[in-house]
Amino acid sequence: MTANAAHAIVTDAFIEELQAILGDRVSTAKAVRDHHGSGEDYFPIQPPDAVCFVQSTEEVAQIVSLCARDRIPVVPYGTGTSLEGHIQAIHGGISIDLSQMDAVLEVNGEDLDCRVQAGVTRKQLNTYLRDTGLFFPIDPGADASLGGMAATRASGTNAVRYGTMRENVLGLTVVLPDGRIVRTGGRARKSAAGYDLTRLYVGSEGTLGVITEVHLRLYGIPESITSAVCQYPSLEDAVNTVILTIQSGIPVARIELLDEMQMRACIAYSDLQGYDEKPTLFFEFHGTEASAAEQAELVRAISDDFGGSAFQWTAKAEERTALWQARHDAFYAGLALEPGKKGIATDACVPISRLAECILETRKDIDASGFVAPIVGHVGDGNFHLIILVDPDDADEMRRAYELNDRLIQRTLAFGGTCTGEHGIGQGKMHFLTAEHGDAVSVMRVLKQSLDPDNIMNPGKIISV
Repeated sequence: MTANAAHAIVTDAFIEELQAILGDRVSTAKAVRDHHGSGEDYFPIQPPDAVCFVQSTEEVAQIVSLCARDRIPVVPYGTGTSLEGHIQAIHGGISIDLSQMDAVLEVNGEDLDCRVQAGVTRKQLNTYLRDTGLFFPIDPGADASLGGMAATRASGTNAVRYGTMRENVLGLTVVLPDGRIVRTGGRARKSAAGYDLTRLYVGSEGTLGVITEVHLRLYGIPESITSAVCQYPSLEDAVNTVILTIQSGIPVARIELLDEMQMRACIAYSDLQGYDEKPTLFFEFHGTEASAAEQAELVRAISDDFGGSAFQWTAKAEERTALWQARHDAFYAGLALEPGKKGIATDACVPISRLAECILETRKDIDASGFVAPIVGHVGDGNFHLIILVDPDDADEMRRAYELNDRLIQRTLAFGGTCTGEHGIGQGKMHFLTAEHGDAVSVMRVLKQSLDPDNIMNPGKIISV
């Protein structure tokens, strides 16, 4: 069992108390614990002492109450797709797996909102909504749970038009560190009633409580959805096309950048036919047929000025799905460039006016470092990622990779950006938080200590206590 000066050891008697609540939905099997001890990141496995598969908010409250009584760490778990070490049980304790809380509780079509349990994934929700004429647009790539997406303030490919989880979560049900259940927000589209606790918990990464239900904003499925691919003679031309598109106020739904190396990876991994290994933009346009066509014409005129190739259109749903699946598989395509290596996924985000400068300086830094590190990004909102391929057993290579990431973050902050546009802090970016927010981190620490005085909620993430 695992212990920490501030945390108690998980005993056999404690496991028996959990089993009295959940029966055989408590597991101490090594394979199950190891599975819940890492995400899709480069951190070593740090397993919990037990995994609880919960099915209701009340069960979560009972488990958290027991953990609070005995000062046992609690780590919420959704689908395990996190990239910054969010779900590792650094101090052992109990992993609360919410994947069986997968019910869509209500859909209010007239008001364009719904309420779901935290284990519902974005794909499950959109499948459920398919016949209603509505959809939920936030798309981080992975089929993440909506509770996890709220906890990490996720966004993704559609954020340039529809915003992030911050703008699309109307309310939450949360189990507090002492086991109390609270509901934040509501169905009204605006409210000035008290502190905005919903926004406090969106992005809290399980450090202030366990999100068990999420109330979401929905949108009507657009009359017309068309996608286009355009390739460019240089990375600078592609990025400048993005900047002028956004500055012109064209309401594109998605603009995704893949540099030459990432296109080489995606062509091989996803069998993309008819494309060259050149810097590439994927576009998507939503609206009426007339408005989507107008958006596309405006973007094409801008693209032509920067030497873009003729748009390759994909209007059929199955073709669009294949195209965006290739984009979503970019991380795995990047890993396939050097089989056996791990990927360090960075997450820089800068004001759109500084995007070209930041990406071009970063590309030069990568080339000088000698790493294989493709660039891909949701560049419509200034967000881009490197996939730095590393051998985690090579200490010198890991040191140089960390230094490359450090320089990227320093560059991003100097340009007025953030160390994480969407992946969150977890344990991987804690040391950048003070550089970005200064004394505000001490305010965050006061909030953490006030709500979680025994530091049992996902300890070792976001803020050191």
